[in-house]
Amino acid sequence: MDMRRIVAVLAEEAEQQIQDQVWQVEPGDRALALKAEAGLRDAVGPADVQETLPEIKRLEHLRETLAVLAVSLARTHGRLAWFLSGALNALEPVLRWRALPADRSGTFGTVLPSPDEYTEAEDAVRRLQDVMAQISKVTTTIRPGPESTERE
Repeated sequence: MDMRRIVAVLAEEAEQQIQDQVWQVEPGDRALALKAEAGLRDAVGPADVQETLPEIKRLEHLRETLAVLAVSLARTHGRLAWFLSGALNALEPVLRWRALPADRSGTFGTVLPSPDEYTEAEDAVRRLQDVMAQISKVTTTIRPGPESTERE
């Protein structure tokens, strides 16, 4: 499964959990999601901008997104942490990418990604940006509890 698809599945699950009120988004989650969304947008911009950058810059920006997600993960628990963990896992291939050609020595298992792989990862990050923005805007609605049926 590619990065875009993994992130799409994560996004759908998050949206469903929020809609079903399984995930009660707390004010701290909203604030952290807003900060993460801003960090992701600072790192990876619109497709027309990213695609004009040299590969080394594109890789740098993708690595920055991993840092934003990792720092955010370190600052939360519960469903937001689980979501961020899934996002990091989806983008894990970026950790093995390199932008520079190798000489005759080893590359520590790194690979040169294709232009399509850069685009796929950047698209996944943009989807994450959108989800984080949605999470930051969730207002908590308290469900009414079951009415008491006890009689005196």
